Amino acid sequence: MFSKETYINRRKRLAEKVESGLILMLGNKDVPMNYADNVYHFRQDSTFLYFFGIDLQDHAAIIDVDNNKEYLIGDDISLGHIIWMGPQPTMEEKAASVGVENIKSMSELPKMIADALASGKKVHFNPPYRGENIMWLSDLLGCHHSEVKEKASLEFTKACIEIRSIKEPCEIEEMERHMAVAYKMHTTAMRMAHDGASEQAITGALEGISMSGGGMVSFPIICSKRGETLHNHNHGNVLKTGDLLLVDGGSESPLHYATDHTRTSPVGGTFSQRQKEIYQIVLDANNISREATKPGVTYKDVHLVAARVLASGLKDLGLMKGDVDAAVAAGAHALFMPHGLGHMIGLDVHDMEDYNDTLVGYMDEMERSSQFGLGALRLGRTLQTGFCVTNEPGIYFIPALIDQWKADGTNAEFINFDKVESYKDFGGVRLEDDILVTEDGCRILGDRIPITVDEVEATVKEGL
Repeated sequence: MFSKETYINRRKRLAEKVESGLILMLGNKDVPMNYADNVYHFRQDSTFLYFFGIDLQDHAAIIDVDNNKEYLIGDDISLGHIIWMGPQPTMEEKAASVGVENIKSMSELPKMIADALASGKKVHFNPPYRGENIMWLSDLLGCHHSEVKEKASLEFTKACIEIRSIKEPCEIEEMERHMAVAYKMHTTAMRMAHDGASEQAITGALEGISMSGGGMVSFPIICSKRGETLHNHNHGNVLKTGDLLLVDGGSESPLHYATDHTRTSPVGGTFSQRQKEIYQIVLDANNISREATKPGVTYKDVHLVAARVLASGLKDLGLMKGDVDAAVAAGAHALFMPHGLGHMIGLDVHDMEDYNDTLVGYMDEMERSSQFGLGALRLGRTLQTGFCVTNEPGIYFIPALIDQWKADGTNAEFINFDKVESYKDFGGVRLEDDILVTEDGCRILGDRIPITVDEVEATVKEGL
């Protein structure tokens, strides 16, 4: 937990941005895996965690904007719970730790909401993403569960996005500190990338490192020699020399701030010439787009910088043709990179996307593109000092997509399909860093995980 003053100041800023009414924040509950007492690992709601800091089940909070009052809502645990869970802080102790003066029991929450609605007050809440909280809100608001999401407060949500987008020094310190765990995860994967190793064994090792470092993984690990499948969570393959192993993995810090990195390694320790050529194009795109990342620039423009680097490199290899700028404008490069360059990162690996990824990534600044590839860009808005974003260009050879574009003649003036056919067994390469936008540019958070051809080959060979 950060200092008490951190949470007090965050709530003060929030209340100043919401005109009137009650701000309602629901914490998360335990969720059963297969029966009531066997639950998934608890993860607190990030909005509740950001503003109230209590990382425990069964809490809610209210900020009464009109009367300048804050309430932490919950119950002290019973002796029965203490027997199973051990001693827990009291509600008074929890409230004091985050600077809240007023405490209400959970049984009082329905009346607080009912009274506010009866008096015509607006009850602000964010779009719920868990079924349990949708049903909870349905009961509190007296509406059908299908109506809950449409009643979410755009005013409150935009205020949260504005405040959370710019990371405070304490947040940056927490993220920076935890990058050491990410470094260990990915260098371990490299050292395990040898003939006969299983994807599952590598995945298990990375999950163990994350837990040992203080937190669970920030998303299910992608660890596969079939890197052309962008979110490949199948870990059933066995590696053999000559494969490319793509590992996209992250860890949550003890305070739940995420890391998110991707590295692609040659199984056995040596890239083939063809692999090295594609890898270097992706690395160039990563480095050049990072150099373009600075305050006042839109991340959409940074994405297009990366796209031009990719298209130019692929043209040099004979996989693309024609004018590079025209090819990028037409979206021809998206055959090879059908995703966006990156996204915000913070308390969530895709930070705040429970609110709405278009709202977070674009706000009111621009309309999200509908073009294939560019439409998948999750962050297009103007960068500001204090933003934390991922930078993750990639090149993939996706057989089904290649076949479809070839059959339809999509962007045929820019694609050498005959040459592309010979790469359908290639897989994919993605290289991802977490970066902080600074006053005059940006910097990589933590020590950079080995990324050059020589660095990656050397790290893989350390495990031989």
